[in-house]
Amino acid sequence: MSVTIYGIKNCDTMKKAFTWLEANGVAYDFHDYKKSGVTKAKLTEWCKALGWEKVINRAGPTFRKLPDEDKQDLTQAKAITLMMGNPSMIKRPIVETGSVTEAGFKPERYEEIFG
Repeated sequence: MSVTIYGIKNCDTMKKAFTWLEANGVAYDFHDYKKSGVTKAKLTEWCKALGWEKVINRAGPTFRKLPDEDKQDLTQAKAITLMMGNPSMIKRPIVETGSVTEAGFKPERYEEIFG
């Protein structure tokens, strides 16, 4: 199984996911979307698989600091534009296995995916 984990290297949730994957012998490729960016096509793919509401991180400081007009009347297209301009707004981590796309880190969910 080919596994790619997307996120930001210094994020605490990312560190938990890396630790879990390594402890369970899951080989992965890492894509740092803060350094390498993320394409509109990839964000669209994640939104289609998970729903844009799960892909955008509304709880983080980057989203909370946005002007109110940017936060209002969100649609998938508007969310993708915001995430492209501010990769820190993308939920972390996003994991792709080829058959599964998962947002966030929950050990029990990783157990289901990689168990």
